[in-house]
Amino acid sequence: MMFKRNVTIAVLVAAVSMMGSAGALAADKKPAPAPAAAEKAKPLPDPVARVNGVAIPAADLQKALTAFSKSPSAAQVPPGQEKAVQQFLLNQMIGGELMYQVAKNTPVKDQDKQINDALGRLKTRFKTDEDYKKGLQEQGLNEKDLRELIRRNVIIENYIEQAVVPKQTVSDAEVKAFYDKNPETFTQPEQVRASHILITLDAKATDADKKKAKEKAEDLLKQIKAGADFAKLAQENSGCPSSKQGGDLGYFGKGQMVKPFEETAFAMKPGEVSGVVETQFGYHIIKLTERKAPTKVAFDDVKAKIADSLKRKKVSEAINEIMEDAKKKAKIEVYLK
Repeated sequence: MMFKRNVTIAVLVAAVSMMGSAGALAADKKPAPAPAAAEKAKPLPDPVARVNGVAIPAADLQKALTAFSKSPSAAQVPPGQEKAVQQFLLNQMIGGELMYQVAKNTPVKDQDKQINDALGRLKTRFKTDEDYKKGLQEQGLNEKDLRELIRRNVIIENYIEQAVVPKQTVSDAEVKAFYDKNPETFTQPEQVRASHILITLDAKATDADKKKAKEKAEDLLKQIKAGADFAKLAQENSGCPSSKQGGDLGYFGKGQMVKPFEETAFAMKPGEVSGVVETQFGYHIIKLTERKAPTKVAFDDVKAKIADSLKRKKVSEAINEIMEDAKKKAKIEVYLK
């Protein structure tokens, strides 16, 4: 069981992750503007901090700030919060350095291969090598920087996998207790299965277009009530891709369909056909075919997932404890004011 740690413990590695997703879309979207926090920041002291004598250079914090400025989170930062952003990122970097210091003496098998594999996976997020290089540049990184970030992350992940994960065990009794105490989590809500015929409407439809479409739906409804085959009419008339299956939409629960459609379907009995129902997509005729009452998922079907979830929680808690202990023992000097 691999517990990959997405680097909340090292913001610079998170920057690599952001680089991958941002760079892959570079051809389609312009980069988000840097927030006021990054633009108005005063010159940083160098280093910005030391962790057990190891300096955290101002350049590394600046790279993290640059990466943050291009992330979706940046848009949520109110103006004037540059200091809070700097301190948050620096705290993450201090945590990352502490975790690295804890982990670095645990031997890593095939370290170079793991680094090369991780770098290869990152590169696949880009359409071209040029996009990849551009992504690096936008984050203020070069490939040497990137390899070092990945190396540190591999060491941390290896430590977690070798020294933390094996010590966290979950008993069958814990799994069963969680299942019994959280029945709502393992109850599948009521579902219905329905077919429909959709007479579509263009977004720019005129009143005349709407009248014509509704009249067509009403005519089809008359044919159904007179005994016409619903599936055949759906295949011949419906504008929904489900027409290929005779209008069959399969099972769905509440919240999966637009409101007027959902309310009508859940109010019907199997075998019933609705009147003409209007939604933003057009005019529907709905036939309810089956209903499924709420059912509880069997314990045997979910026990492996519960055990995995509980173990992940224990691993996370253990890592937090390790970090807290490391902080208590560490000499941390912060020069960023």
